[in-house]
Amino acid sequence: MTETSTTRLDPAGQSEKTFFGQPRVLANLFGVEMWERFSFYGMQGILLIYLYYSAAEGGLGVDKAVASGIVGAYGGGVYLSTILGAWLADRVMGAERTLFSSAIVVMAGHIALSLIPGLPGVGVGLILVALGSGGLKATATSLVGSLYAEDDDRRDAGFSIFYMGINLGALVGPLLTGLLQKEWGFHVGFGLAAVGMALGLLQYSLGRKRLPEETHHVPNPLHTRGRIGYGVAAVGVVGLIVTLVAIDVITAARLADIVVWTSAAAAVVYFVVILSSKDITGVERRRVLAFIPMFIASAVFWSLYQQQFTVVTIYSDERLNRDLFGWEMPVSWVQSINPIFIIVLAGVFAAMWTKLGDRQPSTPVKFALGTMSIGVSFLLFIPMAGGGQNSAPLLGLVGVLLFFTISELLLSPVGLSLSTKLAPRKFHTQMVALFFLSIALGTAMSGLLSGYYDPNSEVPYFGVLGAVAIAVGVVLLLVTKPIRRLMGGVH
Repeated sequence: MTETSTTRLDPAGQSEKTFFGQPRVLANLFGVEMWERFSFYGMQGILLIYLYYSAAEGGLGVDKAVASGIVGAYGGGVYLSTILGAWLADRVMGAERTLFSSAIVVMAGHIALSLIPGLPGVGVGLILVALGSGGLKATATSLVGSLYAEDDDRRDAGFSIFYMGINLGALVGPLLTGLLQKEWGFHVGFGLAAVGMALGLLQYSLGRKRLPEETHHVPNPLHTRGRIGYGVAAVGVVGLIVTLVAIDVITAARLADIVVWTSAAAAVVYFVVILSSKDITGVERRRVLAFIPMFIASAVFWSLYQQQFTVVTIYSDERLNRDLFGWEMPVSWVQSINPIFIIVLAGVFAAMWTKLGDRQPSTPVKFALGTMSIGVSFLLFIPMAGGGQNSAPLLGLVGVLLFFTISELLLSPVGLSLSTKLAPRKFHTQMVALFFLSIALGTAMSGLLSGYYDPNSEVPYFGVLGAVAIAVGVVLLLVTKPIRRLMGGVH
C-alpha cells in the first residue's frame, strides 16, 4: 500500500504529513483493517454455500434454514464479541495490544476452517474468527477515533476513508476465495483467507509504534484481585456453555435466537452500567441517552443489510442468472458488488461531508435516511419477483446493491464516528462496542428473518421488511430535534 501524503498545519501551527488530508497513521490502521476484511469477507462469501451444499458438491449438507441461522448467529457473534475486545482494551491490555492479539486469533480461526474437516472445523474456526474479529473491530475503530480532536471536521471524512480500506479487502476477498473454491474446493478458499490475515499482521507490525501514546496504555486498569475474579467467572461461563451444548440446549438451529437475546440483554446491561456510573458527567449521560434511538435504528438497518450473507446469497445461488458469456460466475462474487460501489462512492461521501463542514445533515438525519434507504432497497426486489430458477437479471441485483451501498454510507461510517464522539471519557472503547452491539443484534436477526424467505413467495417478505425499515426511519426523522438537544453540541 502506498501513502499519498500532503502537508497540513496542525493545531499548533506546525506542518504535518498527512494521508489523503488525514493523520498519517490512519494509513496503518487502513491497511490492517483492509487485510482483516479480505480474510473475513473472503471466508464469509463461501461459508453459507459450504454449509448447505451437498457432500457431492464439497459441502456439509446442512438444512438451508439452519445454515442461514448459523451464518446469522456467527455474524452476530462477531459484533457481540466486541464487548470482550473493548473490555480487554479498557481494563487489561490497552487498545493497541488488543488489536494485535485479536488479529492473531482471526488468522488461527481461518487456519482451523481450512485444515479441520466437517462441522468440528466450522465450530472451532467460526468461534476463533468471531472472537478475534470482535476484538479487532472495536479497537480499530477506537484507534481511528483517537487520531482526532472532538471538534475536528476531518473526523467523518477520515472514517469514510478508513471504511474504503475495509471495502477494498471486502471486494477482493470474495473474488479470490470464490474462484479458488470453484476450482479447487472450499478448504483452499478458507486457506487463502488465512494467508490474507497473515499479510495484515505483517503490515501492521511494521508501523504499530506510530500510534498515539495513549493507545498503548490501559485507561482503566483492573486490579490483581479483579483479574482473578474475572478469570474464575470466565472459566465458569465456558463450562456452562460446554454443558448446555452437551445436553442439546444450545444447538445449531437455536444459535440465531440465542445471539439475538444475548445481544439485546447485553445492550440493556451496557446502557444501564454506563448511565448509572458515577464517573460520567451530566453532559456525557445525556449524550448516551441520545444514542439509544439511533441504536434501535441501527439494529433495524443491519437486520436488513446483513441479509447480503443469507437471503442474497441464496437468491444469488437459486434465483440469479449468473451466466457471463457462457461462464457461470461463482456465487460469492455477488458479495463483491457492494464493495465496488463503496470504493467508488466512499470518497464522494467523504468529500461531500468535508465540503459541507458544519452545514452537513446532523447524525440523526443521516441515520434516518440510511434506515429509510435500506427499506427502499428491499422494495426494489419486488419487480424481479415471480420468475423461475436463475431468471433474475444480474443488473437488477446490481441496482438493489447500489441502494444497499448508499444506505450503508449514510449510516455505518457515521455510526462509528458518532460512537467515539458521544462516548464518555471513561467508556471510550466500550461505547464503540455498544454501536457494534446494534450490529450484532441486527445481524443475528438477519439470520432469523432469512428462515422466512421463500423464493416462491418473495413479495410479502421483501415488502413487509422494506416498509418496516422506512417507517422506523420516518419516526427517527420526526424526533431529530430532541435527540440533538441531548447530544449537547455534538453534530
